[in-house]
Amino acid sequence: MPFSIATWNINSVRLRMPIIERLLDEYAPDVLCLQETKVPDELFPEKAFRKIGYPYIAFHGQKGYHGVATVARRPIEVVERRRFCDIEDSRHLSVTVRAGGKTILVHNFYVPAGGDEPDPEINRKFRHKLDFVAEMNAIRAEHGEVSASVLVGDLNIAPLEHDVWSHKQLLNVVSHTPVETESFEAMRLAGGWVDLMRLNVPSEQKLYTWWSYRAQDWEASNRGRRLDHVWSSPNLVPDFAGYEILRAARGWDRPSDHVPVIARFDLD
Repeated sequence: MPFSIATWNINSVRLRMPIIERLLDEYAPDVLCLQETKVPDELFPEKAFRKIGYPYIAFHGQKGYHGVATVARRPIEVVERRRFCDIEDSRHLSVTVRAGGKTILVHNFYVPAGGDEPDPEINRKFRHKLDFVAEMNAIRAEHGEVSASVLVGDLNIAPLEHDVWSHKQLLNVVSHTPVETESFEAMRLAGGWVDLMRLNVPSEQKLYTWWSYRAQDWEASNRGRRLDHVWSSPNLVPDFAGYEILRAARGWDRPSDHVPVIARFDLD
């Protein structure tokens, strides 16, 4: 079986535990990275994860907002819970996991959404987002003969033209503005990261991982964006065995507005 890593902005881990259990039961990823867990560390539902076969658990949370967690079927070790922009808002967690003779450093990120107005002079949330992405330049795709890196999460930016339902209509909408997309791609390239979701997918093919709650019929309107990402260091590309966007999960009971993405590698 290939080694697999899933990422999912769950929009409250306690509220959506039933559909998390469904994902883990039906797809059984080796590692699951969750964002927007919205729970302080002392109330994280560890017992529920252990009961369904995920005894290795790390989290970085707070009450009511943000938060990330990584759970696994194989041992993980916490490396860092990094603070960005001098704000304690629980948006990063890195762990290591062993697979295929390699030690893989897995970064789990929840990038700020940025508010509604794409002007950093009048919107402090947008300023925070741009500053956060700038600080992500320090996160490099470290790799060696027996080591590699993966970066996943809700990065809240749809960088390419066909990562949104309408490039023209969203050019001035937060998540797809040029100032975001250009700094985002520059950061990815400078860090040596490979965008695995676009690796073997034509640039003109639409890719979405998020559909707004505001849509009366999200499936019919299909106004999606690719806000969730899977990157790796270059030395994992030969082992990359593809990925799956679980679009159907958007229609599960009491869903998140994001869906899981599962990346697979030919590593045991």
